[in-house]
Amino acid sequence: MTQPILTDITMPSLGADMTEGMLVKWLVKVGDIVHNGDIIAELETHKGIIDMEVYQSGTIAEILVQPVTAAPVGTVLARLQCEAMSDAADLPLPDVVPSITASSIPEPLLAEPLTAEIAPTEISSTVPSPIIPAVVETVDAYSNVNGSPIVRKMAAAQQLDLTNIIGSGPHGAILLKDLPQQSATGLPNMRRAIAVAMEKSKKKIPHFYLSLNIDMTKAQSWLQQVNSDKAPEQRLLLIALLLKAVAMALRKFPSLNGFYTDQQLQLADDIHIGNVISLRQGGLIVPAIHQVDTLSVTAIMQAVSDISARSRSGHLRSSELTDATFTVTNMGDRGADCVYGIIYPPQVAILGFGKLRKTALVQEGNLVAGDEITVCLSADHRAIDGMLASKFLNALSSQLQQPECL
Repeated sequence: MTQPILTDITMPSLGADMTEGMLVKWLVKVGDIVHNGDIIAELETHKGIIDMEVYQSGTIAEILVQPVTAAPVGTVLARLQCEAMSDAADLPLPDVVPSITASSIPEPLLAEPLTAEIAPTEISSTVPSPIIPAVVETVDAYSNVNGSPIVRKMAAAQQLDLTNIIGSGPHGAILLKDLPQQSATGLPNMRRAIAVAMEKSKKKIPHFYLSLNIDMTKAQSWLQQVNSDKAPEQRLLLIALLLKAVAMALRKFPSLNGFYTDQQLQLADDIHIGNVISLRQGGLIVPAIHQVDTLSVTAIMQAVSDISARSRSGHLRSSELTDATFTVTNMGDRGADCVYGIIYPPQVAILGFGKLRKTALVQEGNLVAGDEITVCLSADHRAIDGMLASKFLNALSSQLQQPECL
């Protein structure tokens, strides 16, 4: 028997370095029918504007938070009425909603005049969830500015004159992206977020490191052959072949594809590889390519081009920043010979590719010129042992000796 149910739509966590986000715009209204994967809102984080997806199908029943509002991760933003319980049971569970303290309750920027009163909202009797009151912080010199609490806080720390800043949000609201890219610590906002996440990783995760030099002569020859009749914009790059080889090696060694949470390793069902992208303005972003093991090398190349463009122009999807199960960082032609990455928690491993180089190789007893690359694996010793990690690297090397089979 089926019956309608209400499901919370919450502020997603887009990485270990995110504690809150800003709801910039709703793209739906109450009564709209949405489907799994539809984009329903725009969020702003230190990673830029992110398109927020919905992970179930149904009807928007309630919108509890209005833009422009900064909200902690897990805050209930809206509720979705699912069509049927039997359908919902097969879908991923919604984000866990943490308890919301008075100090962390979001504040609508375009709300009523300042008041200390708390006005509780109506709560559905079918699904318990935190109340989202309309709370306003203590009045300060920036309290009348049309901007979020975090914008006012950062402006106060930097002693910015917000009257000279033109807001790009609804009704001219000042968004994070409108501020000069300096945080209260003097670091660019994204750099500060990276610093927090990496410090946390190195403190909590017992890293160990392995490296292997891989003969890439056959892989390079195969790429030259398949690219020979392609226009420049259609040619396959080495990174696409490397990602496919990594995905196939992860199939053989699934212990590296997952998360360490609650003091145990949880294997992922799919292989979603996060690809580190360096932004021109500085900083990094790590969007995931989904189910890489099921894609052709050509499809992976298209996905790499797509997420690279959207990472630099904005409008990555929230799922692309939340569900990577393994991460790859690539130094490229202008990089170093090797790179030992820092694991992005709660993942358990990251693989670094050094730059491709010409070198002398011994093949069948003869010294020949060939192509070589150094791969470096950083792994979480709570979840993985060195021997298994070593076998993974050798499996990766074997995959790259038969590029035509990838």
